[in-house]
Amino acid sequence: MRLVVGISGASGAIYGVRALEILEGLDVEVHLVLTDAAKETIRLETGYSVRKVEALATEVHAIGDIASKLSSGSFRTDGMVVIPCSMKTLSGIASGYADNLLIRAAGVTLKERRTLVLVVRETPLTLIDIENMARAARAGATILPAMPAFYNRPKTVGELVEQVAGRALEHLGVEHDALKRWNGRDSMRRSKRG
Repeated sequence: MRLVVGISGASGAIYGVRALEILEGLDVEVHLVLTDAAKETIRLETGYSVRKVEALATEVHAIGDIASKLSSGSFRTDGMVVIPCSMKTLSGIASGYADNLLIRAAGVTLKERRTLVLVVRETPLTLIDIENMARAARAGATILPAMPAFYNRPKTVGELVEQVAGRALEHLGVEHDALKRWNGRDSMRRSKRG
């Protein structure tokens, strides 16, 4: 499997880092694109260095490298996730304004009818943000807001992060065991005993 992972500058860079960590343990070729704002957010919000995050990928592509193989549909991938996806990046994707490689790669993913998952991260949302999500969804993207589940009774922030990252990867068809899955009321009974 070959995937593109984009990390934009929205708060919640840890979602993207955790997705990369999950993928690192699997047989997945990962092509990473970080925006400049993402690099700053990684430094500000996490205990990771940008270099350590980049080391989780198979190949790192510079945000300004419009000649990258990711900018062409002839470079076959199985899909792309932008995690987290800032409203600026969402706006670029929704309008087709590909002024950097992350947005160009997302546009290529849509035009080739491949799976594109956008883990949007903002609150509250403006009507512009909501309309951009609708435009991206109509173009074929899956809008997966960074809204963790609580049915699994998470005890740590890490479990909340893993739930969102795991769901995003599931929508790309990645087989993994990072999720605690809902199994009806029996899930809750087991959680109470555990």
